Amino acid sequence: LSCQQVAPKYTYTSLNHLKNESVVNLYGVVKFFKPPYLSKGTDFCTMVTIIDQSNTKLVCSFFKAVKDALPHIYRIGDIVRFHRIKIKEFNHQIQGTSGPGFASLTFDGNIGSPVIPRTSSKTFSFTDEDRKIVEDLRIWVASSLFSLPPMKKLSDIQPSMFFEFTGQLIGKAKVDGSSYLLKIWDGTKCPFPSWNVIVQEEDLEGDGSLLRQLKCLTVDVVAYDNHVHVAKLLKIGQFISMYNVHVKTHSSENGRDVIQFLLHGGTGYGRGIAVLPENHPDIIKLKSCQQLSVTVLTDHQHFDTTTLNTIRMSNIPQNYRIRARLLNFEPKKLYQSVKLHCSQCNSLQEIPDRTELDSILREASATGSDSKLQSTSFCSSVVWQAENQGQRRVAFHFVTHKELLQDPEDTLVFLEGGTLNEILNFTSKFKGIIPVTSKEDSIVLLDLSVPYFWEGNTQYYGCKHCSKPKALESLDCLASKQNPSWEHTSIEQELGIVPLEYVFVMKFTLDDGTGTLDVYLLDNKKFFRIPASKVLINNILQENMEIIMSRLCPASSTLDDFPWLECFIKSYYVQDGTEKRLCYRIFDTTVAEDI
Repeated sequence: LSCQQVAPKYTYTSLNHLKNESVVNLYGVVKFFKPPYLSKGTDFCTMVTIIDQSNTKLVCSFFKAVKDALPHIYRIGDIVRFHRIKIKEFNHQIQGTSGPGFASLTFDGNIGSPVIPRTSSKTFSFTDEDRKIVEDLRIWVASSLFSLPPMKKLSDIQPSMFFEFTGQLIGKAKVDGSSYLLKIWDGTKCPFPSWNVIVQEEDLEGDGSLLRQLKCLTVDVVAYDNHVHVAKLLKIGQFISMYNVHVKTHSSENGRDVIQFLLHGGTGYGRGIAVLPENHPDIIKLKSCQQLSVTVLTDHQHFDTTTLNTIRMSNIPQNYRIRARLLNFEPKKLYQSVKLHCSQCNSLQEIPDRTELDSILREASATGSDSKLQSTSFCSSVVWQAENQGQRRVAFHFVTHKELLQDPEDTLVFLEGGTLNEILNFTSKFKGIIPVTSKEDSIVLLDLSVPYFWEGNTQYYGCKHCSKPKALESLDCLASKQNPSWEHTSIEQELGIVPLEYVFVMKFTLDDGTGTLDVYLLDNKKFFRIPASKVLINNILQENMEIIMSRLCPASSTLDDFPWLECFIKSYYVQDGTEKRLCYRIFDTTVAEDI
């Protein structure tokens, strides 16, 4: 839009000073309106009732060949400016209509909204005096008894009611000659099962993948009679306001009650459809609600969403479905989030660092190897003298299969007296390494402070509290199998090891606008779609995790820029010394595949 460089001086008439057969300029607030509709002729028509500070009302009727040339009114409470409106008396009542040179501007009536005019005119004048008139009318609307009808969300509806709502058109189809289907969503979910209008798939316009994705969030609105023409002109993806939509209960063929959304024929009570621009304040709010979550539920989709403020005041324990933004998370260094967890005693422990592991292994190797143990029932043993390290000896106990050695890549080795670097070196040559030490006349597992099984660059730990280690001879039953595979699950079962699982442990601070809540994540691979056991040894997976977290919690100062997370959480108590501590934990949630 462009403004004239030299704005002409206009005089505006108060509504209580209007005279018959005059052409005037005026400002007013929309008290009632009918969205543009096709008249009995070929023109589009709209009716508007306006009011100003004189508390005088003026009913206006406008006809234009092009719908966009009519005033762009979207809500009761909008402010209009009419230039060269013709005033006529009809049935002893002063009315307004469009005459030669008629032009209109429309403004949002809410205090604080941008003073941006809506118009189809390519040129118009708008001065500081005009801005002051608009601001004064906004203040008058807010301070007077002028009541604005509430805009409803689909989640707010109740049968039977008539309501106004704004949503996005996702699909549309002709039903018959007098009715038209519009599939709408507004980012919320209708609390009742709704009527699914059956149309031929080839007749339904819209993005098929989006229609399937939003299947549980869209509602079918059927527009009748005079609204069919407007519905046909709508474009997929447009944001529309629908006025005086009727919600009623309907019994479906299977006997289940569903609700119908109907836009009846006629224009009574302002019934109709209006297309809103994407920069409209209602649309900006709507888009924030419409943002698809960057996480998805893997179960419990039937739960309704609960606000964080409600959860904080609810009884314990309970399950909830929430929709919130990730305000903060800990730890910031993501590799520190990987811990070891015992599912049996529910304990958590840190993963020993390389220095700590090497110290334990060196202490065990200080005793050296007992040459008498170089031959066991199912092992072939060899002692190796470490160079330049005094008398330190390393014993290799190769587990045999039917008294024969397997290929190195299939062989399990009990390693006695090896250092960390030596173990890591040998894991690249053999199927797996089990660190052992001498005890009396046998070899036994090392302390479970170190991994009980090393495979490639992955280490497997056992719980010291829950495990009851058995003699290594217990593995003889695996060695005697036709094709022993030496999987860690089989080894731990035979050795009486209760495994520790690599898990992500993080604290999320969530915010949904009603309050904040600290929620814990304890997960092995479901949430991030990345195995916790692999993150510490794979730089690419570490980078992927950092990308995911930067998407979930972007480096932005504006919370509105943060994406929505849909999560399933549980509330519970944990014993903290002599007191119980209230906690919340994420379950059955995963990041979206396209994040």
